[in-house]
This record gives sequence, C-alpha cells and structure tokens, in this order.
Amino acid sequence: MKKPTLVLAPMAGFTESPFRRMVREIEPSVVLVSELISAEALRRGSKKTLEMCRFHPDEKNKFGIQLFGGKLESFCEAARVVADLGVDFIDLNFGCPSPKILKSGAGSALLRDPDRVADLIAKMTKITSLPITAKMRLGFFDDENCVPVAKKFESAGLASLAIHGRTTAQKFAGIANWQKIYEVKNSLKIPVIGNGDIRSATDAIEKLKNLDGIMIGRAAIDNPWIFRECRAIFDKKPAPPAPTLQEKIEFFRKHARRAVEFKGSELPALRECRKHFARLARGIPRASHFRDRLVRVENLAELDRIFDEILENSHKSGGAR
Repeated sequence: MKKPTLVLAPMAGFTESPFRRMVREIEPSVVLVSELISAEALRRGSKKTLEMCRFHPDEKNKFGIQLFGGKLESFCEAARVVADLGVDFIDLNFGCPSPKILKSGAGSALLRDPDRVADLIAKMTKITSLPITAKMRLGFFDDENCVPVAKKFESAGLASLAIHGRTTAQKFAGIANWQKIYEVKNSLKIPVIGNGDIRSATDAIEKLKNLDGIMIGRAAIDNPWIFRECRAIFDKKPAPPAPTLQEKIEFFRKHARRAVEFKGSELPALRECRKHFARLARGIPRASHFRDRLVRVENLAELDRIFDEILENSHKSGGAR
C-alpha cells in the first residue's frame, strides 16, 4: 500500500460497491471497506447479507469486509464465509456508537470487555490467514484505558488498528481527540490509522503526524475528491483543482449506471443512490427544487434530464464551469 495510507471509512448505507468503485477511480491508492456486515446474519447464511458483501474485481488488492456483532462466536463462522469470498482483509467493528447496535452488545459496546475481544482476535487469526484489522473508539465512557486496550489487541494478533478520536458516550459530539490516537501509536508496532473530523485535505495533513494513515468517512460522501487532494499533498505535488459542477454531475451519472449494473434493475439501484444525489444539490441554484426531484428519481432517463437541467440552470446563473 502507498504510504501514508488513505482509507474510506465503512458507513452503513453509503459505502456500497458502486460508490467504492467510484472512489477508487478518483484515487487508486484508497483502501476500501464494506458497509457494516452482520456476523450473525452471515453465520445464518442470510442471502441479503451475502449480497451486501458482493464486490467488483476493481476493488481487489485493497478491499476488506467489516464485521459487527454482539455474539463473538458468530465472528469466527462469519470469517470463514468472508475468506471464501476472496477479500484482502477482515475488519472488526468495535467503534459504532449507534444505540441500536449498542443494544445488541455490538459495535463499541464490545470495548467494555477487552479481554473477551482480544480472545476473539486471537481465535480469528488462527481461523484465517487474512489480516485481521479493527476500528475502535477511544473507549466507552472515557479514554483512560485506550492505550492498554490497544496493546492487548495488538498482542492478540491484530494487523492494524483504526481509531476514531471520540468515546462511545460522545457519539459524534465535541471535537475528536487526536492526541490520544498519537499516544496509542507511540505504544504500538502495528499500523495505526486516525479518524474523526477530517473535513479537508488540509485537516488530513495537519492531523497525520506520527500515524500511518488517515480514514475519512462523512466528508468523503460529500466530497470523494478529498482522497485525490490528500494523495497529491502527501506526495508533495500541487493540489488538484476542486471538481467543477460538470465533473460532479458526470461522477453521479456514472455512479448511477454502475449501481444499475450492480443491482440489475434501475429502480432498486436508484433508490440506494438517492441519498448520494441529494448531497449534490447542496450549494447549487434552486437547490431545494432539484433535491426534491433527485430523492424521487426512478430511472436513468429521468436522472439524466434532472442533471442536464441542473447544468443548464447553473450556466444561466453564471455558476457552472
């Protein structure tokens, strides 16, 4: 992998295969991770969950599936299933703060019992030859035990660790504590990836410091070109220009067509894409009008008409380049 490492954070409902492929096309060095995949559902052979694991050959060489669950025995069975799919690594979710996930004892709720989690990591490294990575928070209520917990996971065989700089109790409030992430890195030999509050390439450069890489989530949904800019700056090259409206439109046209190809049907594919299209409308003339239409779009012909109208309207307003 190219260093420093750039990682697209796993996000439920957003990091589906067509979007991941589009990000990889913008910046080939990006490491891709699936949406959150239920280990228990995989253990039970859920067809819907197996479909969520599907990926395109373009994603290979730097693609992993992230598993979550509250029943640790399910992770081992799921690992066997995932390994047979041909992925490059398996990522474990110890970081999700969603109340629904926490209620089931999954996500960052697992940080309440780090010894049990370390035992899981050790078992998984024996089950598969794939690297086992993880994403965690600084802690559940506080970050006092973050370093010893991370060291425990490293000793169990973890290959790399991504850390979101907030506790579970904070959810996404306040400011991410990157100093604690740096402290963890100083105590570990495995790669440590930082995550939290990266809104621009400038943020990524400023926050990298002693870390091995940066993981970007929500900002990448609004601006997938952030990875291209980060890589250029990391490589000490001039920052590329910001994408024009025309470039953004063409990105989403292609995204939509790849989604239809992936799903095999226009309506289900476009329903999944609508949340992405809605973000395109931010900041353009008549944003609310176009957003309302984009979140209801049902076929590619209709989508193309809306996109063409957005461009035409922007030209008339003097806003497009």
